[in-house]
Amino acid sequence: MQHDNLPRWLPRLTAQGGPRFLQIADALQAAMAGGALKPGDRLPPQRQLAAQLDVDLTTITRAYDEARRRHLLEGRGARGTYVAAPKVELTSVLDLSMNTPPPPDGVDFDDMLKQGLSQVLMGADTDLLMTYHLGGGSDSDRQAGAKWLEPMFGYLDSGQVLVCPGAQAAIAALILALTEPGDVILAEPTSYPGLRAAATQFGRRIIAVGADRHGMVPEMLEQACRKHKPALVYLNPTLQNPTAVTIGERRRKELASIAQRCHVRIIEDDPYWLLADAPPPPIATFAPAQVYYISTLSKCLTPGLRVAFVLIRDPQERERFLVALRSFALMVAPLTAALATQWILDGSAAGLMEGVRKEARLRYRMAGDILAGRYGGAGDGLHVWLELPGYWTSAQFARAADSEGIAVTPAEAFATGSQSVNAVRISLGSIKDRGRLQAALQRLSHLLARQPEPFSAAVV
Repeated sequence: MQHDNLPRWLPRLTAQGGPRFLQIADALQAAMAGGALKPGDRLPPQRQLAAQLDVDLTTITRAYDEARRRHLLEGRGARGTYVAAPKVELTSVLDLSMNTPPPPDGVDFDDMLKQGLSQVLMGADTDLLMTYHLGGGSDSDRQAGAKWLEPMFGYLDSGQVLVCPGAQAAIAALILALTEPGDVILAEPTSYPGLRAAATQFGRRIIAVGADRHGMVPEMLEQACRKHKPALVYLNPTLQNPTAVTIGERRRKELASIAQRCHVRIIEDDPYWLLADAPPPPIATFAPAQVYYISTLSKCLTPGLRVAFVLIRDPQERERFLVALRSFALMVAPLTAALATQWILDGSAAGLMEGVRKEARLRYRMAGDILAGRYGGAGDGLHVWLELPGYWTSAQFARAADSEGIAVTPAEAFATGSQSVNAVRISLGSIKDRGRLQAALQRLSHLLARQPEPFSAAVV
């Protein structure tokens, strides 16, 4: 039974009020907003408050942790826990430039992270988690990778799956393993900037192949293959970054057939397949010997894991890939890999991904309502490709948005050739709070409706 001499800022806990630790954290926040608690006020010790509320100590600990996460409390060592001063925001920039998964509604990510790490540490040898590992992942990591890829391919031999520290590392290792300096890599006219960064660093040339609203045009790919004799073709066929186009099944088969006829290999970078609604089968299913398939957790779960899985069928090519990978990234951090494996095998990853998928679709609908359908692509991914009216250039619009406190990415950042379309990419997941995202999109809508102002450099 709860005690009558409760601190006046605490409500009485109810069974209908949700998790008790959240009721306590919410009460703290409300008391600060209403003035019942002020910066510098000392809170009761956790054991004392647990006794007063007739709850276990863990509930109070979780409540205080949640309040610290909200920047409501600060610890002062042996002196106790105090109400924190308001956090000063040094920047008001609303970042719509980074493609990250949105925080899923109703998922306690902090708790999920703590439980996952606790399970990893209980079941693993901590010495093994803190030492060097051979690249490519442990047997259990590869089994987790095979399970992650099951929706795309069905059952896979886990020996064909390699574990990498992110998709960018996988792309770079494939370029090193499969090409020579000066070789040509074909890609769509607007494509993932990380490809260009790696190719330029390694002295490879990227040549753009024409694309339409359905993706890379097969006839143009075949012409480019015969003309340039490329070493690789790079494709991001599902919810493409940045255009959000998904290549249909028929065209995927045509592209795979051309790769086979022209004896050219394809990097299929497919980070958004699991977010899409009924996506076509991967290109790798139509030309398994020609295609190297990459799937990352960064776009479906969280970038902090830095884990990607690469499907390579041929054992000799797997070894070439690992040799190339070891030249700049010896391994995935073992603790990170173990956490990813734990989440995949116990089902936590699937639950988190479903939450991300629902939140992404809600945000896409919000963007559609505010921007009045000015963009293309499907409503499943993490970004939209906003084609601009003729009175704006993408560089002008990005500068104007920046002056409004909003960061977007202009089309030039994605250009693989000399020409670029007049558009910007708007990422919908990087702003945690949905209300702030709505405000940012409304500012962009107002900006679109007016003519650009003449640009003049400030003098200071």
